[in-house]
Amino acid sequence: MKKPVSLKNKVAIVGVGESDIGKVPHMTGLGLNAQAAKYALEDAGMTISDIDGLLTAYSFTEPYFMLGSVLCEYLGIKPRYNASMVVGGASPAVMLHHAAQAIASGQAETILVCAGENRATGQSRDATLSTLLAVGHPYYEQPYGGSIPGYYAMIAQRHMHKYGTTRDQLSHVAVQTREHALLHPNAHMKKSITLDDVNNAKPIADPLGMLDCCLISDAGGAFIVTSAERAKDVPGRPIYLQGIGEYHTHEHLMCAPSLTEFGAAESGRIAYEMAGLNARDIDVAELYDCFTIVPLIEFEELGFCKPGEAGPMFADGYTRIGGTLPVNTHGGMLSHAHAGAAGGLFGIVEAVRQLRGGLGNRQVEGAEVALVHNEGGILSSHCTLILAGEKG
Repeated sequence: MKKPVSLKNKVAIVGVGESDIGKVPHMTGLGLNAQAAKYALEDAGMTISDIDGLLTAYSFTEPYFMLGSVLCEYLGIKPRYNASMVVGGASPAVMLHHAAQAIASGQAETILVCAGENRATGQSRDATLSTLLAVGHPYYEQPYGGSIPGYYAMIAQRHMHKYGTTRDQLSHVAVQTREHALLHPNAHMKKSITLDDVNNAKPIADPLGMLDCCLISDAGGAFIVTSAERAKDVPGRPIYLQGIGEYHTHEHLMCAPSLTEFGAAESGRIAYEMAGLNARDIDVAELYDCFTIVPLIEFEELGFCKPGEAGPMFADGYTRIGGTLPVNTHGGMLSHAHAGAAGGLFGIVEAVRQLRGGLGNRQVEGAEVALVHNEGGILSSHCTLILAGEKG
């Protein structure tokens, strides 16, 4: 297989922003995106006229087919590069990949990437449930009543059977991310939880309970990517892309090659190779955590430990702020926010902020290199990226 063209140090993220988060009934999904974009532009010291490219994802609450074009219309821009992408939760990292490729090839110089929805207040409970049920294969999965939590529960059961991962270890993931979210001023969740709270929460799909599942939030996030040359002129500290890789193994779980081995290992390998780094070089990791089992699998596949070791490491505090390798320092999708593709995008926002420093009690001391991993579908599509505050 041909080696991908290196994007190392070709682009930088120069601005990040997030909207109001939680239940925001007075704002539409477009409004949440616009608010996040405004904050990202302010962070970059730019105006909307500096943007010549826009990428966004998808929305279950906005009735628009060409969402990227609609957002351009909403924001009042006419870019020469524009698209809306659907790679599930992996969309934000994949959009960064596409933005970097577009900038490196001269299609655009400064690209706004945004995603978000008013999923908490703009969608009925029935509509939310229908979304959860619509992911399975229409002929071979949906007729049997599968759901997104059910498919991830199957993966959790298999991981527990094969590696001895325990119910308490899953609960530690939820408790840890909540502790981190309480340090974030804009997190959806404001109340601490205990292991007993997680273990005794309302059952959803065995072994997963309510607190093992990601939030449903109103939220939007944005970041601005520009060329390394242009980044020299921004007032803030640019954060440089060191490596990025994708890998896509399936859409429907029935076609997955394994219930314990997924595509993060390969996307991570590509990103590490491009960056010239390995897992030991990472100071902070922001891992997709739609359910508590997912960051454990990603932690293992990305080379931070051997298969089956992630559960004990999360339980022992290895991944807490102040631990050896802090994970999801903003609280992740379990406690910070989740609104469609915005969930994974907030991991990118947090990684940039960690590398810039100055986050008080949430700051990872000495953070110089960050890894972000997004996954979409049922651990179907994977994108890993590595960022650094200085060119490597």
